[in-house]
Amino acid sequence: MMSTADTSPDIQAPDIQAPDIRSLENAYRGRSARVAVIGLGYVGLPLALALTGAGFAVTGFDIDPVKSAALNSGRSYIRQIADGRVAEAVATGRFRATTDADQFAACDAVIVCVPTPLSPQREPDLSFVEASTRLIRDRLRPGQLVVLESTTWPGTTDEVMRPILEETGLASGRDFFLAYSPEREDPGNISFTTSTIPKVVGGDDEGARRLAVALYEQVVPQVVPVSGTRAAEATKLTENIFRSVNIALVNELKIVFEPMGIDIWEVIEAAKTKPFGFMPFYPGPGLGGHCIPIDPFYLTWKAREYQISTRFIELAGEVNTMMPRHVVDRLALALDRRAGIGLSRARILLVGMAYKKNVDDSRESPGLRLMEMLLERGAAVEYHDPFIPVLPVTREHAALAGRSSVAWDVERLAGFDAAVIVTDHDGIDWHSLAAHCPLVVDTRNAMRAVEGFDERIVKA
Repeated sequence: MMSTADTSPDIQAPDIQAPDIRSLENAYRGRSARVAVIGLGYVGLPLALALTGAGFAVTGFDIDPVKSAALNSGRSYIRQIADGRVAEAVATGRFRATTDADQFAACDAVIVCVPTPLSPQREPDLSFVEASTRLIRDRLRPGQLVVLESTTWPGTTDEVMRPILEETGLASGRDFFLAYSPEREDPGNISFTTSTIPKVVGGDDEGARRLAVALYEQVVPQVVPVSGTRAAEATKLTENIFRSVNIALVNELKIVFEPMGIDIWEVIEAAKTKPFGFMPFYPGPGLGGHCIPIDPFYLTWKAREYQISTRFIELAGEVNTMMPRHVVDRLALALDRRAGIGLSRARILLVGMAYKKNVDDSRESPGLRLMEMLLERGAAVEYHDPFIPVLPVTREHAALAGRSSVAWDVERLAGFDAAVIVTDHDGIDWHSLAAHCPLVVDTRNAMRAVEGFDERIVKA
């Protein structure tokens, strides 16, 4: 983990000439500028490759030497990014990964793509952003553009990053330039990539906005400038809160419709035929991923500073958070009614531990919470996920780390009392699951095309 210790040097304000905005813009438009990307994860690595593909010289920085070594040898550690893409970027001679922060000094732009998790108290944890900013500060030079892409509360760029950077004696808007452009990655989405998704850009001043626009216009098809960094930060939160609230709505509708004998999936399919005024969202076993379960609480936390209660956002969070418990309750009831056994004597298979289909990312996955809850009830629990062979170490679910995915075979499936579909990966044989497992609790409507086993399938 990146150290957050402040090693601020005692720097006197330098006597420098203000950078020429037009010349800097031309360097970005001509793609002669060098760009550094801090954090080579699900956001930073695709961005670094997109910048390289656009013709920029790119320095990728990560504190993990294993990642740097893999990338420099042409290997990817993210399933959605093929080895060939990394090898191609390295072969151009324009991309290099490093753990040496001193290389920032040679870069014209430094883009920060680091995690912004929540603390155990559900408050924003900006330790990675602050640590990265201090690394930049210690190497900051006149004319550099610093851009934050990590999701955060409105005001982070100017309230947290700018004061740290200005400890050098350099001033934002006069000597260096500070901007915010929210990431819009959607792992597993084959229709949109970093290079095809429009970018929102807000600057700490007009010069920063101009430079950030000039940079991103070389990479994406459309850049959307907004009035400042706070508007850009709020844009990202609004996008994710919109999804959180609408997912909560259909989750609640599912719970309402179930005792009425109404299938929420059928209702949504019918409703989305309306060509206006309706957008389909789908229920599930709970929220997962690095955005939707976390980002809304960044705004909730910041709103308290203004004595504002975000009741709508918090209610959506409550609904989505309770969904794993709803799934466990449905499973327990089905086992009792159909097999006459309780959870404490049941063998349960969780199908899918990734937070969404076809990705190798289990961050905040509802499957982790479901496994914990079932284990607490005394069940014997295993999982199968072709994308996650071993559960990684996580802060909130440390006790589950190291558990391995079980093989998919007929005899093993028949040995479970029930299976719970958590993630509807493509390529899983759903018919085989229904044919050999005595009870299937489907939270994703994955069994919709499976016929002949209605008595074994329960939607939850």
